[in-house]
Amino acid sequence: MLDTGDIAWMLCATGLVMIMTPALGFFYGGLVGRKNLVSTIVQCLTIFAVVSLIWALWGYSLAFAPSVDGIIGNLSYLGLNNVGTAANAAYSAAIPALLYMAFQLKFAAITPALIIGAFAGRIRFKSLLIFIVLWTTLIYVPIAHWNWGIGGWLKQLGVLDFAGGLVVHTAAGVSAVAAALVIGRGRGTDQKKEKRPSNIPYVILGASILWFGWFGFNAGSALAADGLAVSALVNTNLAASAAAVSWMLTDWARKGKPSAVGISVGAVCGLVAITPASGFVTPMASILIGLVAGLLCNYVASWRARTTLDDSLDVFACHGVGGIWGTIATGLFATTAINAAGANGLFYGNPAQLGIQLIAVAAVGAFAFVGSYLLLRLINIFIPVRVSPEEEELGLDESQHGEEAYGEM
Repeated sequence: MLDTGDIAWMLCATGLVMIMTPALGFFYGGLVGRKNLVSTIVQCLTIFAVVSLIWALWGYSLAFAPSVDGIIGNLSYLGLNNVGTAANAAYSAAIPALLYMAFQLKFAAITPALIIGAFAGRIRFKSLLIFIVLWTTLIYVPIAHWNWGIGGWLKQLGVLDFAGGLVVHTAAGVSAVAAALVIGRGRGTDQKKEKRPSNIPYVILGASILWFGWFGFNAGSALAADGLAVSALVNTNLAASAAAVSWMLTDWARKGKPSAVGISVGAVCGLVAITPASGFVTPMASILIGLVAGLLCNYVASWRARTTLDDSLDVFACHGVGGIWGTIATGLFATTAINAAGANGLFYGNPAQLGIQLIAVAAVGAFAFVGSYLLLRLINIFIPVRVSPEEEELGLDESQHGEEAYGEM
């Protein structure tokens, strides 16, 4: 039976998750050089629009329609056929199926947007659009079905991923590595200057709005205005706070000063790490998950900077490592005292759950990496994925869009 309170909360949560994609645009836009600021923000906005259409036309059906051998949904919801204001009890008996579709759409939209940080300032806009269509259809949709679709093989296995540590963050973070490998390192006359953030207030603003929107991302995944939503919201806030502090202290100890950018990035890493665990763990566990995320992601980002991999905005260090750690931590700290529909983790007497989480990380990571690598190689056969050296030197704002962020200086 439809519940007006649950419907009201899920409408709000859907709006909260929507605002995360433009927030990501500001977060990433502030981190890139000034000649790529506009292109970075508009890529996020465009991805939201494109994925919205994909989701309505075929994506939702392939992700959440009845399963075909645990691998993919069938086409019974194609073009939102049979998806209306009545509930789909397979997912929630309290909200309309159309609202559940809209909520899941926001997850599908932000996930490919996360990847663009790996090749900021280097990708051709036309090639990006083709990649987004193919990646959403062939990578995101199957992973979403495996984990969340009724009959999905990982769901059947018993994986715990409350709000997308695997589906969103691990998939995007690992795909970012593949993209950085295919597209290659940045080039230009002053790479050191171009790698400096163009607008640190935008970074702080973007991180703050992401934090705000994440309450809908995680607490909304309860699909009801209930105690589980409250638990997920509190855990989300505590993990983000803990990771912001641990990243800040790590920078302070290593570099002598607490970095504003680092504090902002640290908070996002905590949000990423708590995403799969938010509806399964206690508040104290969420603090520990966040503390470890801030330290771990910081060190991975520092290590990456010493390699030849040009993951420009450290998508893997933040989303890949954070998502993997959070998924594993769920297998450690999950307890049915918080969520009776979940399972206990290792520290609550169920070591098998940790094994399930590790299998899921390996499966999603391998599929996302190989799939993304092959897609970009395939696209590059027909259309160059990377802009020319001259376009890269000019910047994507002007070379791809004929615009600039600040005008004449």
